[in-house]
Amino acid sequence: MAIERTLSILKPDCTARNLTGEVNAMIEGAGLRIIAQKRLRLSQDMAEAFYGVHRDRGFFGDLVKFMTSGPVVVQALEGDNAIARYREVMGATNPYNAAPNTIRRRFASNIEANSVHGSDSAENAAIEINFFFREDEITG
Repeated sequence: MAIERTLSILKPDCTARNLTGEVNAMIEGAGLRIIAQKRLRLSQDMAEAFYGVHRDRGFFGDLVKFMTSGPVVVQALEGDNAIARYREVMGATNPYNAAPNTIRRRFASNIEANSVHGSDSAENAAIEINFFFREDEITG
């Protein structure tokens, strides 16, 4: 198995309900290590830059508005096949389609307020982790 890193974001709906500890327990229970973590409030510019790949899609404005509506917790995770493993523990984007005992099935309200974000590829994981963390902030 390959040791990988991936980015996790606990979204404003998750932090508003004080679910950080429960989500972290699920992450660690899946065999992933949290090697960097910080709570912050995304500015409009940060959210637009981070989600820029979706700029031309109809939901972009609502996504930016939602992601700037409250604090988030950004994390770098590490473990065997971390990207696929975290995507499995997150569950499907639409919580109604997510498997039981996944983060989104347990905590998400709807497809927008779906509690967490995770990188979808090794290339995007590297870009996303570097967006939020300097190398000296990551401790493995």
